[in-house]
Amino acid sequence: MLNFPPPLNTSELALLREEVRDFVRAEAPSRSYEYLGGDNRNFSRKIGAKGWIGMCWPDRYGGGERSLLERYVVSEELVASRAPIAFHWIGDRQAGPLLLRYGTEEQRQRVLPKIISGECRFCIGMSEADSGSDLASVRMKATPVNGGFVLSGAKLWTSGAHRSDYVIVLCRTSARTEARHEGLSQFLIDLRTPGIECRPIENMAGERDFNEVVFNDVFIPADALVGKLGEGWKQVGDELALERSGPERFLSSVGLLFELIDLLREQAGSTHAPAVGRLVAHLAAVRHLSRSVAGMLQQGQVPAVEAAVVKDIGTNLEQEMAEVARTLAGCEPDLTAAGLGGSLAQVLLRAPSFTLRGGTREVLRGIIARGIGAR
Repeated sequence: MLNFPPPLNTSELALLREEVRDFVRAEAPSRSYEYLGGDNRNFSRKIGAKGWIGMCWPDRYGGGERSLLERYVVSEELVASRAPIAFHWIGDRQAGPLLLRYGTEEQRQRVLPKIISGECRFCIGMSEADSGSDLASVRMKATPVNGGFVLSGAKLWTSGAHRSDYVIVLCRTSARTEARHEGLSQFLIDLRTPGIECRPIENMAGERDFNEVVFNDVFIPADALVGKLGEGWKQVGDELALERSGPERFLSSVGLLFELIDLLREQAGSTHAPAVGRLVAHLAAVRHLSRSVAGMLQQGQVPAVEAAVVKDIGTNLEQEMAEVARTLAGCEPDLTAAGLGGSLAQVLLRAPSFTLRGGTREVLRGIIARGIGAR
């Protein structure tokens, strides 16, 4: 049974939203349609100085001990404005919370303050070639040896790995059995460790953001293990609930919608209001669901099925925005053009990835079907 309780609104959240908008207007450099506005360490440092990274984390690590709803407001405004937040995003969204829940105190003391200050970039080591979003089929091995483990294998589509400091890797630590989800573990790995090779992959927009990360019999110490040996699948499930439900799952192309609305507003007697109104209504509905999940996370729940619903509906809406804009814009997509034509070209090139990153729609719908008892 799906559950989406009403999200909470307070005057304090409204004031925080205005503070973030003022900050972005004053401090954000030029906006981009790159993933999460692009990578900018200096801007992430400014965000950290405002106390907007690790907002919900304990004070002893430098966190703000604020609510997840406050973090949601900050995240939503930064994503919607296309501010360059990719540098700190993964660490703030999921690596830090994962370590807070499952990591050792040494891991937390070593890493969390660097995330909070905007000095540390994380990437996600889950996907592999021939595995797609079927994480239970990962083949990368972590073999126990004296003093630690030896890692062999490769991760694929690892966003920002060539610019990152750390990766949390999902590996197989025991032989695969009929119980596909058993025998998996996660490790916190410094990407400067000898034997790790990052091979950037160019996407359709000409960016080299994706990577293949190869581990050539890499030795890591025993204290790199996150949580307990063999419990990686449960940890990943908790992590994906954080990854799949946030505002980045339905606001990647909202800047294009804003530009389209501005253009149509200038056209007297435009007949396109119903099409735009439909998109705006759908956007408001997805946002309501996403904020509801944030409220459940605030209460300590793990709404994995509800998060999958948000991700599936939200990323499909993002792609629909691009197609509707293409129909209504009255201009051709052109990467060299200024204005709507250039924005349209950038979004159309990125749109196919919206329903892939964070889990394909097929995998998400399988999760939803199991969650509601349909399979």
